[in-house]
Order: sequence, then C-alpha cells, then structure tokens
Amino acid sequence: MTATLLPPAQLAARHADLMRGLVLARMRQRLDDSGALLDEQGWFSGHVSGSEAEWAQRLDELELQAPTTPLGRLDRDDALLVTAAGLIEDDIRFGALFAALQAPLISRRPCVGLLSWLLAGSADDHELARRCQRLARSGILEVSNTADPRAEWVVKLPVAVGELIQTGTVSPDSLPGDLMLHPATEFTPLDQLWMTPGLSDQAEVLPATLLTGALSAVVVRGLPRSGRRTLLGSIAREIGWDLVCCEAATVSDEARLTLAALTTLGPVLPVLRCQPGYDETLAVPPLPGVDRAIGITAGPAGGLTGEPLDRPLTLTLQHCPAQARRDLWVRSGFDPIRDDLPTIVDSFLITPGNLVAAAGVALTAAAATGRAAVRADDVRAAVGQLNRQQLEPLATRLDPHAYPRPVLDPGANEELATLLLRCRYRERLAAEGVTADRGVRALFSGPSGTGKTLAARYLAACLSIDIYRVNLASVVNKYIGVTERNLDKVLTIAEELGVVLLLDEGDSLMARRTDVNDANDRYANLETNFLLQRLEGFSGIVLITSNQAARIDRAFLRRIDITVDFLPPNPEQRWQILAAHLPAGHAVSDATMTEIARRCPLTGGVIRNAALHASLLALDEDQPVEDRHLLAGVRREYRRTGATCPLPG
Repeated sequence: MTATLLPPAQLAARHADLMRGLVLARMRQRLDDSGALLDEQGWFSGHVSGSEAEWAQRLDELELQAPTTPLGRLDRDDALLVTAAGLIEDDIRFGALFAALQAPLISRRPCVGLLSWLLAGSADDHELARRCQRLARSGILEVSNTADPRAEWVVKLPVAVGELIQTGTVSPDSLPGDLMLHPATEFTPLDQLWMTPGLSDQAEVLPATLLTGALSAVVVRGLPRSGRRTLLGSIAREIGWDLVCCEAATVSDEARLTLAALTTLGPVLPVLRCQPGYDETLAVPPLPGVDRAIGITAGPAGGLTGEPLDRPLTLTLQHCPAQARRDLWVRSGFDPIRDDLPTIVDSFLITPGNLVAAAGVALTAAAATGRAAVRADDVRAAVGQLNRQQLEPLATRLDPHAYPRPVLDPGANEELATLLLRCRYRERLAAEGVTADRGVRALFSGPSGTGKTLAARYLAACLSIDIYRVNLASVVNKYIGVTERNLDKVLTIAEELGVVLLLDEGDSLMARRTDVNDANDRYANLETNFLLQRLEGFSGIVLITSNQAARIDRAFLRRIDITVDFLPPNPEQRWQILAAHLPAGHAVSDATMTEIARRCPLTGGVIRNAALHASLLALDEDQPVEDRHLLAGVRREYRRTGATCPLPG
C-alpha cells in the first residue's frame, strides 16, 4: 500500500514514526561517536534500527507523495527539532537520558544546547535557538525559561501539537478551555444550506478563495443563533478544515498560541465570536502566527476594527423563510404528515439555531406524554424555554393562557382584526414585496383600564406565541448609553425568539423631542433617536400602549403600522364586560347588571375589579355571587377613587 492510499490519520502517524526514526538514528550516531552513551542507557541502542540515510530516504519518499501531514508543513530541520522535543512524551526513559546528558542543568526535558549537539552536531547553537524562538512564537514549541541563557532554554511540545502530529487530528480535551473545536463532519454540506441567491453566489467561491490567501477575514453577521457559525463551518468543510472557536473579548495568550500552531500544522479555520453593542466598535484581537484567513461572527449592529480586518469579506444572513424552516423541522425529526407542521412553520418565526434546539425539546415532551405526534403547543412550550434567562431580566413573560376577545367598539374591533391579519401574514407580505420587512409595529391608545394589555394578550394567544412586557424600571438607566443598550438587547432577543414584545406605557420612551437647553435634554433626545431607528428596522412584533398618545413624538407615529384606539365602553359593552368577568353560576339578576351598566360609566378594568371583589365576598359566605355582592364591589371601586356612586342606597 502506498502512502497516498493511507487515510489522513494513518498517514500522519506514519510520517511521525519516520521522523522519529530519523531523529533517533542521528542521536544514536552522535552518542556512539562521542562515547556519551552510558551502560545504564544501553536500552537506547536497541531502540532504533537502521542508519540515518535509510530513514531519510523513507521520509523523502513519503513526503514526495503526501506532503500535507502536520510535520510535512514544516521544513526538515524544524520537524526534527519538534520531534526531538516530544520524545519524552512517548517514552519516559528519554527523560533520564536528557537529564544525564545535560547535567548540571536539572531538567528531564531537553534544552536548546543539548538538541543542537544531538541533532546538528555543532557547538554553535545560535541557529537552533532562533528556530526555537520562531517555533515558540508560532505555538508549536513552548520555552519555559526564556530568562536563562539561550543554550539552557528548556523546550516542550504542547499537548495539542503532539496529538496533531501523531494522529492528524485534535481532540477537544487537548485544547485550552477557551477554545471550542467543531469538526468539519459536524456541519451540513454547503449546497444543502438555505441562502439568498446573492449570498449563495459568494459562499460558493469562498472555499477556493480561502486557499489562495486573498482574504484576511470572513465576517458573518446576523442575529444570534441564525446560523453564522454553521455557514463558516460548511464553507470550511468544502476544503476539509475544522473550526476552532473562541470569544474575541476573552481570548487568552495560550489560546492565541494554540491557534497559531493549529493553523500552521493542520487544516483549521479559527473563528472569533464578536458581540459589539449597537453603539460600540469592537477591536478584533490580532492572532500572531495565524497565516490564513479567520472567521468572525457578529451581530447585525456594532462596528469592528483591528488587524484581522485588513482584507475582509462580509456576509449578512437574512431571516430564515418558511420553506427553509420546514426543511429544518423535518430534518430535526418532525413528521410532515403526522405533526402540526404547517401551523408550526407559520407560527414560529425563529432563527435556525433556536429552531433546532426547540425541536429536540418538543420531540422529548411529546414522547414523555406518550404521544406520537408533536403539537404546536409542544413547540410553543419549547420555544418559551429558549433564552428566557437573557430576556427575563429586562422583560416579564405574561401568562400564556388563551384570552377572550376584548369587548371593543366597532372601529377598534376592525383595527384589531386587521392587526391580527397583519401579524399572521407578515412573512408572506414581506416575501412578496408588499412590505419592506416582516416587522409589525402597533400602537394601542386609550385611557387606563380600557383593555389595551388584554388585547395584547389576546393577540399573542391567537398567534400561539409568547408575549413579554418590557420592564421599564430595568431598561431605563441613568448612565449614558445604558438605556439604549438594554433596549437593543431586548429587541434583538425578541427578534431571535419570535415573541410579541409589549412596551407598556410606551410614551415614557417615545416622548416628543425638545429643544436642547441642558445635557438632560440632549441625552433624552438621543434615546428617542435610537428607538426611532431601532424600531424602524425591527423585524418582530412590537405593541406599544399609551394613555397619553399626544405626548408621543410624531416621528414614531409615522413608523406605526396600525393604531387601535381604545375608548371607554358604552352601556351595552359594560354589560358584556360584566357578564364576562362574573363567575359561572352567579345569581346576579339581569336588572341589577343592566342598572350598573347604564348608570356607572366604568372602564373595563374597574368592572373586572368590582366583579373580583364580589366573587371574594361570595366565597367567604360560601354562596354564589348575588346582587348585594356585586353592588358592594361597585361601591368599593367608587370609594377607592373618591367619587360618588350613582347607584341608589
């Protein structure tokens, strides 16, 4: 069997064995000639057979046929030095030999002076020291005592480098803790990924372009878990490269050296994860010794700068369309015939990474209850668990129970129905070019208690997706720029998870911009400007409630797609609201309900509170709700506001 027929792992091991034989043959010749080999080290003479010339000939033959092994990427002298430094990793007896030969230096690992003498046969070790310096800068060797004279430098082979040389691959356990290995086989073939036509054309030529060295970086932008790393991995897979990823902000010196060594010796694409804020410019750290393009993943906003961006190519991932999501659900294990796949595809407009994660949870949940089919509720519960820990510090998840349709006047009912249709078909409208994006921005305007929040919950229930209410106390911050960063974070996560975002009392964030009289006015205007720009490009569903719509900046109103005006209910509507909130089996007479609805101009929220108090009184007496209970609840609401109850008695 020739070398070219060997699998890559066996080829790397064969090359390492031949190089080790050449090193041992040269060392034995040097020790025999000098008489330095002692009797207690006689094991070394039988450790290798054959002359140096024979081993060198075998190496030459293998390298001519397959020069792409890890050691084949180094010149012969560097490869000999690296192999000699790693001998002790294979046989502990080499430690005793090195310690005896380089006494009085106390070390079981070889020093530069000893290696120069054993390998080159020269007393002048300056050239070898320079090689050690260069290999150490590349992460291929480690020098632990650079403060000592160069001849006494002790060299060591890093674990990842030794493993790569011996096997042609690297395991995750051999890497520093801040590096994450993703083998090429983990990724989908490039031709099976969904991409927009323009992005697909760029991605097809990238594998060949990476080999030419024409690029310094490939920057992939998109929402979190939108497939940025997957795209880089699929591109690298085409040329047989693995991915090694790390956080750009926290990459350690050990990780940089390891990346330099892996890119020098193996087929590896380094990937830096960058997370600049909307108003930040992140400096991408340099990676000395990395002699190829690197991958960079980043969000849709924020700037990047630094040495690796000398000759970049930027790819931007778009939203995953319905057909691509369907294929991902099926690929994740969903049955197109048995499961609620059409509803699931249309309801959950989430990123591919979240889709795959939710699919696994939903399948497990269905199996745990003994069901063969996956329902939309399973997926909804699974999606609700994704990234909740990131969203909940800034927003509160409202309970997912279905709500009855709010009792509204005909105009508000019509607008709410239109909003529901707009949300339901927003992706199709964007795909057909009717709208510029698939975002929906709605304003619920009206006095307090008229059903704005109830309508928002009803909308989310109809769409079968979760709704989160932004906590303004957590978002708004006195420090400059923090409010904008919090808003950007909550909006980005809402886009990623496909949830409905509720900005309750949004007029506090969208107040009219004023003349700048002091620093407070200036920064308040900056917050308004940011929110204007961010909402314009928002691709999710955001509902804004306000009981003082006149305070909202007109620029916001121009960006609102649908406005629903909530008016105080008329007598007929008040009767319907009252009937909806009284418990089943109540004993309240129609005459009393009609009298309350006619004489008491209450809002829906106040009517709900009165019905709740009546229910409490009835429970305490272990009786159904009667007229006297409801009348007591209504009078209590008037007392709370300091108004006079119009009911008799």
